[in-house]
Amino acid sequence: MKAKILLLEDDLTLSETVVEFLEGNGFELYTAYNGEDASSLIYEKNFDILLLDVNVPLLNGFELLKQKREDGVKTPAIFITSLNSIDSLECGYESGCDDYIRKPFALKELLFRIENILKRGYFHETNSKIKIDEYIDYDTNTNQLYIDNKEYSINNKESLLLKLFLQNKNETIIHETIYETLWQYEETPSESALRTYIKNLRKIIGKEKIVSIKKLGYRFTS
Repeated sequence: MKAKILLLEDDLTLSETVVEFLEGNGFELYTAYNGEDASSLIYEKNFDILLLDVNVPLLNGFELLKQKREDGVKTPAIFITSLNSIDSLECGYESGCDDYIRKPFALKELLFRIENILKRGYFHETNSKIKIDEYIDYDTNTNQLYIDNKEYSINNKESLLLKLFLQNKNETIIHETIYETLWQYEETPSESALRTYIKNLRKIIGKEKIVSIKKLGYRFTS
């Protein structure tokens, strides 16, 4: 499955250049040219990373990301900007960004920054350990679950599923979204395999945490 990237950039030439380069490196790109359109796209779709120019019409990148973080959106974000001051840098990180790249930049540098963030496991967290409840922690780097300090290993597909659940707590995730997340485009999704992954996770973290929504998908309750 291709990682989905939202690019907010009002310079059409730069936007087209970045889109062409990143699509050529296996990413799926969505574009917006003002902050309000970007906000709508973030609401409508699940992105793996946000690339946000700061000085754009209607709603600047800082305010956009600040609003989304307040709404609970944890998608990793990189600011793309020509601003150079320390105050601007501070403002960017305070609004919730994960990285910052100044114009002009090399496309390969942007690619390295994107890949580095995605390797963290798609979480806007400084600590790799995510607390699931009072007794359960999950390390997004090692794919280890810890229950009362006892280690439990889960396989790659189960870890992708758990990360998807943790990113979308208390929301119904439809089967199609789960299939897109767990299986690469050249792989064939398996309903029976998904049921097995669900069963295995329930055994470890508790059946009540993963709720089946009939004919739709699943909901992870926190």
